[in-house]
Amino acid sequence: MDVIDTLVIGAGITGLAYASFTPRQDLLVLEAEDQIGGYCKTVRQGPFVWDYSGHFFHFRHPHLERYLVSQMIPGEVQTITKWARILFEGTLVDFPFQKNIHQLPKEDFIDCLYELFFREERPVESFQDMLLTRFGSGICRRFLFPYNEKLYACDLDRLDVDAMGRFFPHADLAEIIRNFKFPNNRSYNTTFTYPRSGAVAYIDSLKSRLPDDRISLNEPLLRIDLEHKVAQTNQREIAFSTLVCTTPFNRLLEMTGIEHEPGLFTSNKVLVFNLGFDTKGPTQIHWMYLPEPRFCFYRVGFYDNIFGSPQMSLYIEIGLPTSAAVDVPTMQDRVLNDLKTAGIVGSQRLIASHNVVLDPAYVHITSKSQQAVASLKERLARHGVYSIGRYGSWTYCSIEDNLVEALQLVERLEGKPVRLA
Repeated sequence: MDVIDTLVIGAGITGLAYASFTPRQDLLVLEAEDQIGGYCKTVRQGPFVWDYSGHFFHFRHPHLERYLVSQMIPGEVQTITKWARILFEGTLVDFPFQKNIHQLPKEDFIDCLYELFFREERPVESFQDMLLTRFGSGICRRFLFPYNEKLYACDLDRLDVDAMGRFFPHADLAEIIRNFKFPNNRSYNTTFTYPRSGAVAYIDSLKSRLPDDRISLNEPLLRIDLEHKVAQTNQREIAFSTLVCTTPFNRLLEMTGIEHEPGLFTSNKVLVFNLGFDTKGPTQIHWMYLPEPRFCFYRVGFYDNIFGSPQMSLYIEIGLPTSAAVDVPTMQDRVLNDLKTAGIVGSQRLIASHNVVLDPAYVHITSKSQQAVASLKERLARHGVYSIGRYGSWTYCSIEDNLVEALQLVERLEGKPVRLA
């Protein structure tokens, strides 16, 4: 049996961040796949650079950004001012929808404004309730309901009031009306950064600080014996003092044998198509939201408008229930047809493509799931097991939030601040 002081499960952004931040040397990162990166992998085909999905970065902690960028070549990271639009019945509306209803056709605008002003007071017990009481039925029917139902692939009354946390673009009546005359669509990601070589540049930066022998690929974790603090993989048994896990929380519970309520931890999956075309398409737009049910996708992003490249390079995201079958050729045909219907693709010819399914993608946050995660994390910690990251904490967060959580755990276990150099 091997003996390791600190075992990290998962070589995605969170696992590599923890391994990079910690001063402990007796450490091993286990990765089930044959390459590192998790959902931050980057794919290259000819002139096209694609991620597994649209990963754009917005740092609130300059020291974390400096830590990552310091290992990159100068000029690798570019800063972009976001331009996001919503396609509503053939009209392009600035994002967020609720602050730009004045850009809608007149009848839609009047209905949204009327329902906003005379919105119904009701008990707020779900994400759906929150949307209705804040924005009224007109805005909800046209965008907030259909878009988020496509995104989460579930009924919105199943989700917690604060399911999207700080990432939801809240606005009150005064802000919305003020925006009619004085536009201010600033949000947490008004500007974002993106490496010229794709999101994997951040992965490579973290990996560059670790010796190669600290990462073991193709070694999935199968079981954890909490009582004896032994992890079993497909290759061996490893005794540990500390185990930091970034896999989905429900899968960690299964590996430890901890019982939990069936159906408590649910999520969607997202089918992502990366498509490259021979000539340019719409300019300036970085991503577009499409709430209408007639389109199979909820968002389209334009890599070419970030890189300034002459050929249209798209990512397309389709939210699906985890149980849904995925017929990739059929779905790609539908995507291409829907792109033409939306006016995004015209005479352009498809010359490159890639697809991937992210499962889980967006977790369904409920008050019960949050309470269970908090309670079970405490139980796991008593055995030296810590679950972190977007899926390890079963939450909605940014990539930077994963870095922050990893650093906070390092400092908690070390009992002192850790200086990143």
